[in-house]
Amino acid sequence: MGEDSARFLSGWPLNQESPKDMTASLVPLEQLRQRAQWVWRQTIEIHMRAPETRVASSLSAVETLVCLFYGGLLRHDPRQPQWSGRDRLIISKAHGAIAMYPILADRGYFPLAELERVARNGSILGGIPDPIIPGFETVNGSLGHGPGVACGMALALKRSGNAARVIVLVGDGELHEGSTWEAIMFAGHHRLDNLLMIVDCNTRCMLNNTDKVNRLEPLAPKFTAFGWTAQDCDGHDLGTLYPCLAGMLREPKTGPSVLVAHTVKGHGVPSLEASPICHVLSIQPDEYQRLPGGAS
Repeated sequence: MGEDSARFLSGWPLNQESPKDMTASLVPLEQLRQRAQWVWRQTIEIHMRAPETRVASSLSAVETLVCLFYGGLLRHDPRQPQWSGRDRLIISKAHGAIAMYPILADRGYFPLAELERVARNGSILGGIPDPIIPGFETVNGSLGHGPGVACGMALALKRSGNAARVIVLVGDGELHEGSTWEAIMFAGHHRLDNLLMIVDCNTRCMLNNTDKVNRLEPLAPKFTAFGWTAQDCDGHDLGTLYPCLAGMLREPKTGPSVLVAHTVKGHGVPSLEASPICHVLSIQPDEYQRLPGGAS
């Protein structure tokens, strides 16, 4: 496992305040950068033990997930994964969610030793995650389903008077799906101010660049036309990403909001960054040895 994560757990905020009263200061950026580097490395280690996992699409969302889970932005409690007051985080791009495994283990949802058994018989951690894993809300193996589920949750929470928020992480390739745009229209119509969508805009889908399959840009104005508040941000620069997410989650809104996080698929791994089909590629042993933190 390398670095012992258990010693970090007690020092990170578990946000259990009301979303309407979140005035806590932001976590120092250097702490988040250290956690992001650790999560990035652990995601690669998991992939090297379980090559069937999708590593490229998992690496592009590392910083986003670190901000949520270590930045005091997500209302959650590892001791009570089904706590009714928790924020619902829907990972719609579930095939690219292996970076969640080290985060959930580090936060205390399950033992760190489980990271050694990903995709093995008897493990709760599969090549694609599902709700058997504490901290995962839904099954999202079919792309485009997460936004609709998130809308249903957000509407139900509002009507029941529950102040929890719903955050849904989607890949930009999912925006090729018609069901996604049905959900986007629905959220705008019902003014779901407790819904935040984060688009991991890494510009690549399964077998090509997204703009070669079906061009999405300009993306933010499309959301605005459906009644969403939209922002763009560098999804790897914690200095801009973290305060942007904090503002979107803490400031009052009149409808749904979306952050288009511009990222790099396979971030930090040169061969993956360079390939339009990196979604289906694995890291080769020789390149693994040259990556930061690898064996010399």
